[in-house]
Amino acid sequence: MNGTIDNGILWNEAAKAGAALGAVSVGCLLLKELATLSGSSFLMTGAAVILWVVEFFGCILLMKNLMLRLTQKYEGAKMEDTYRFGRRAALLSGLILASVQVLIILKMPREELATMVNEVTATLPSAQREQLEGFEDKLPLFTFLFGWLYCYLYGSILARILSRYIFMQNLFQGRNFPQNGEDQPDEQ
Repeated sequence: MNGTIDNGILWNEAAKAGAALGAVSVGCLLLKELATLSGSSFLMTGAAVILWVVEFFGCILLMKNLMLRLTQKYEGAKMEDTYRFGRRAALLSGLILASVQVLIILKMPREELATMVNEVTATLPSAQREQLEGFEDKLPLFTFLFGWLYCYLYGSILARILSRYIFMQNLFQGRNFPQNGEDQPDEQ
């Protein structure tokens, strides 16, 4: 297949990749939530740090492998195809993660949510605390929007870096060099 990858094919491949990336992120999120049920602050902190590292580097490696697989599956894939693929995968995986985060907040008991918001805002002056009084009702919306935006921006930056890396790796392996004397200047 030569040229850029068809838009429909790219969306289908990105949907599969987004589901895989979203599953990794959701898995880490759910494990963090399970650690909070233990009540041990040491376990919660340790699990949060370890799972953040696993999620961060796991998503980088998974995105790299998925982008490499795309270039192997579609030989005519260009750098812009891998970038568009990565951006779309980030958009879709962010949608999955943000939806699960909102679901967790919506299932949280109202008193626990109010306690959590009060702990976060306790250090603010009283005038600012009054402004945030109705914040609990908007927390799911803000969580969804900021979570989705964060995943999309992080994934877009990662896709840009990895698409260039994959292109340079293929270039130095000779995949994009002309072979058998094609397109080479005449020697005199």
